Amino acid sequence: MNTDDLNFAYRVRHALNEKLDDLPASTTDRLAAARKAAMARKKAHVPVRVTQAELAGAGTHAAGFFSSPFSWLGRMRVAVPMLILVAGMVGVYQYEEQQRIAELAELDAAVLSDELPLSAYLDHGFNAYLENREQ
Repeated sequence: MNTDDLNFAYRVRHALNEKLDDLPASTTDRLAAARKAAMARKKAHVPVRVTQAELAGAGTHAAGFFSSPFSWLGRMRVAVPMLILVAGMVGVYQYEEQQRIAELAELDAAVLSDELPLSAYLDHGFNAYLENREQ
């Protein structure tokens, strides 16, 4: 089936679904019977994604998010992994921030507990002294 056929089928389906509630009961019964007959002639190897409730309730069409019983499950298959991914990223960010804060606190504690005055750390000559001392 090419894309033009698919687009036509979608447009026909959409037009029928818009006016489904306005159809008389006799028309919906005939449509349901025609659908059952078509389903009986369907090839065995072609899968069908139609629930029994859709076959039985041709006149009770609920448009929108809950148009079929499992449509929200399809949306949740995408939403749940995305939410898990976002939650995982937030968790990793929080963990890294806590590690950074702990490292800064350790550095601050080491600087404050040292015997040198804070001004010594700002002196450029002190950095040269530390480099010479390590060699």
